[in-house]
Amino acid sequence: MINSDQNPEFVNSFLDYSITILNKSPNSVKEYNYDLNMFLKYMKIHFKMTKETDFKKITIKDFPLETLKKITLDDIHSFVSYLALNQGAKAATRARKISTIRIFFSYLTQKAMLLETNPAQNLETPKLDKRLPKYLSLDDSKKLLEATEDNQSDENKERDVAIITLFLNCGLRLSELVSINIKDIDFNENKLTVIGKGNKERTIYLNKACVNALKNYLTVRPKEGVKVDSKGSNKALFLSKRLERISKRTVQYTVDKELQRAGLDTSKYSTHKLRHTAATLMYQYGQVDIRALQELLGHKSISTTEIYTHVSNEQVREAVEKNPLADL
Repeated sequence: MINSDQNPEFVNSFLDYSITILNKSPNSVKEYNYDLNMFLKYMKIHFKMTKETDFKKITIKDFPLETLKKITLDDIHSFVSYLALNQGAKAATRARKISTIRIFFSYLTQKAMLLETNPAQNLETPKLDKRLPKYLSLDDSKKLLEATEDNQSDENKERDVAIITLFLNCGLRLSELVSINIKDIDFNENKLTVIGKGNKERTIYLNKACVNALKNYLTVRPKEGVKVDSKGSNKALFLSKRLERISKRTVQYTVDKELQRAGLDTSKYSTHKLRHTAATLMYQYGQVDIRALQELLGHKSISTTEIYTHVSNEQVREAVEKNPLADL
């Protein structure tokens, strides 16, 4: 929840613009608010507007527009340097905050017309390390599904099987899974509608395993006593023991529990790694076109999807062994 009362007016107007015109998701706007609060608090210290060094005790409600107009590219670089040296922020974290600052100053100059020049116009993004995603092998994926299905002691077995099955077959994000409503499922067409990043709607087609897991769960999903609340619990597909929409944390706990049951390393794998697993298995075994995979995963850029075009070490070894010069 954003406490807009603690923001200067120009920050709140930017947040309003982001959610109404840019159609950013509530989570994205919340991140914008967090990033800008940190940025402006640093600027108060940087411009010696406060002697306080504890960010939690610094307020930005009174941050003057005149001071905002004084900020230069060097000042922004100073903030990014602080993130790296004092906060230990990784390149990806710094890149996100830089993106927020860029969009913010673009709004102030081009839309709100509060600034004449944009100090972030030439602000560069740090080079990100391209790491291959961690994912479960096909055998480990089967092991995880079997462990979840074999669990006879958990009253939420059918729910948990459906959750694991959707993750491994559809490549859903955690936020997408918890937000699914029953009406989003079309069993006539065997498809599911989800709302992804940026409030973008996309269709995911359900295979036989997903359809069966969902139908099995819906036969035991509680119908009486489900809460009617701001989270839309009465419409939600997945419910918690408290009969309300399942939380992200509960799903993470469930995945960790089933990973442990399958004898898999919970320090290596998580809900997001199951998304990576689905994408990798579809690409390696299903010969899925990279554009189709981009559509399925809801990636804005094809470059994001291309991380799944990596090949396994065994494939590399096999390629070397098949070299016609190998036996010479």
